[in-house]
Amino acid sequence: MRRAVVAVFCVLVAATFAAFFVAQRLKNTPSIVQKVRIITYGPGGAVFSPNGDGRRDFARIAFRLKKADDVTVQMLDAEGDPVRTLLDDKHLDRYQQIFPALRWNGRDDAGRLVSDGRYRIKITLRHQGRALIVQRSILKDTEPPVPKLIAIGPQRGRQPEFLPEPGGGAARIHFRAVPEGPAAKGMLYVFRTGPGMPRKVRSLSLPGGTRTSEWNGTNDAGRRVSPGTYLVVLEWRDVAGNIGTSVPLGRDGLPVLQGGKLPGHGGITVRYLGARPPVTPVEARERTTIDVDARQERYTWSLRRLGQAPRKRSTGAKTKPTVIFGAPGGKSGVYIFEARTRTHRTEVVLPVQARRPVAGTAAKPHGVLVLLPLITWQGHNAVDDDGDGAPNTLDLGATVQSYRIWGGDGLPQGFTEHEGPLLQWLDRQGKRYDINTDLGLQAGRGPQLAGHAGVLIPGDARWLPTRVRTQLKAFARGGGTVVSLGIDSLRRTVRVDATGTLSAPSRALPTDLFGARLRPLQTKTTNLENFEDDPAVSLFQGGTGVFTDVPQWEATDRVGDEANILSRAVTADPAHPENVIVAAQFGQGLVIRPGFPSFATRLSTDDPAVTALMARMWTLLSR
Repeated sequence: MRRAVVAVFCVLVAATFAAFFVAQRLKNTPSIVQKVRIITYGPGGAVFSPNGDGRRDFARIAFRLKKADDVTVQMLDAEGDPVRTLLDDKHLDRYQQIFPALRWNGRDDAGRLVSDGRYRIKITLRHQGRALIVQRSILKDTEPPVPKLIAIGPQRGRQPEFLPEPGGGAARIHFRAVPEGPAAKGMLYVFRTGPGMPRKVRSLSLPGGTRTSEWNGTNDAGRRVSPGTYLVVLEWRDVAGNIGTSVPLGRDGLPVLQGGKLPGHGGITVRYLGARPPVTPVEARERTTIDVDARQERYTWSLRRLGQAPRKRSTGAKTKPTVIFGAPGGKSGVYIFEARTRTHRTEVVLPVQARRPVAGTAAKPHGVLVLLPLITWQGHNAVDDDGDGAPNTLDLGATVQSYRIWGGDGLPQGFTEHEGPLLQWLDRQGKRYDINTDLGLQAGRGPQLAGHAGVLIPGDARWLPTRVRTQLKAFARGGGTVVSLGIDSLRRTVRVDATGTLSAPSRALPTDLFGARLRPLQTKTTNLENFEDDPAVSLFQGGTGVFTDVPQWEATDRVGDEANILSRAVTADPAHPENVIVAAQFGQGLVIRPGFPSFATRLSTDDPAVTALMARMWTLLSR
């Protein structure tokens, strides 16, 4: 028995030595597989990235045989196990070049992507009983590099950066990329993210190994960019062709801004001149402070009632960051504060409330409260509060600081088309009213709803906090009149904290706060005609009740369970008339919606039908 064991052991040892010598012989024998080429070979070696981006998506393999044979080609993983058969027992003639080259897309025989790592090529020759494993491996790498923007500024820090720098200078950008090295290629892009749609304004190449760059506030043509919010994005391409960016980019190559928050601190605010007025009305003759950022340039200022000549102005140019003056006396209204430098100007809205009656007197509030939608104005104000490069707007779902400098030309979005013409009409007609903002109503500052007969909302009030919504609903239910001139209004909520910070903006609710269901805004010219007018309202009294060539309109599908339509003007479509101008009883009160965006601008042209409707709505608001 012992002799048998020894014999078996000797046979195994002999076989091992034989296999070793055969292997050595194969290594030292002139290769029967010639001109093996891995066509993906580049500065980083044989590497490819099958991620579907069109760059190095395949590993291409070519070779030829010294002798004709039937050939099988397989890809082996790091353990030496086959994962994919690229060629299965295919006959190749002597010196026949594989054409086109074999392609491997990084998947196994079941069509699944294999994990990243190194793979080798195994070529088996059936007739010769030989197999060759190509020593040069192929790296499958689909992991993109991770460029990281660390800070922007003349000095490293995490605060938002502003351009132009006082006295000149550029924003210095500090970053790193993984992997690093001369083979990696980088780009720096600057996008304007607000106001308006995002767009690329500057592209800069970054040599491999660099860690800093600069942007001086110019576009690719060398011209100064316009004021706004800008975002620096790093793009890094590794040797496999994978591209990574410091901020997610969409298929259009533009930053993805949904949610209003971006990773890192890549924001640069370009501001040549900006102003920040109070967010609630100031009282007539009250000491008023407005902050001005002129980037230390000299500026002048003036204050005028909307549509009128200046009532106050600076006595000379100044550089101080604040302007202090006494608010004008007289009737309530909207004033425009304007600041000018040699090259730029900005205008901001300042509501001024007539001096309140002395406590204990019999004086009462004026009949109508004009409620300015400041929350919506700031919700659209495309200013970057936190330096991440995304505008902090409620449209994007971001958290918004209500007390901040106004971007762009300073005036709220849509003010010159909506609120401005209406407020000027009230002044021309000599109407007296109290004035507040929705933020003031929320905070309990300025004139409140109590004591007023009507509330006029002169523009789009997209977002309102629950407290203000509840107050408006109770006001109408108790007998007050509410006129809302906005489009897509009163359908969203927003949270307001004790500091005035706006957060958690909701999506559009199915109905507005009065229960009305509104249809999407239509862009199609139509006429609106008086279809029904309850004598108790007589909404179209004094006019024809016909509104011609209305280019856009928002129909009211239904007014809700608590409301009842009293008067309406409908689209001139006999088959499918839609309610546009609507007056509905809500509780003991009245809610009126003109329902078309051009209403206020037609007031400024003295359109007789619109003028008559506005006059009648004012009467209903005041009674």
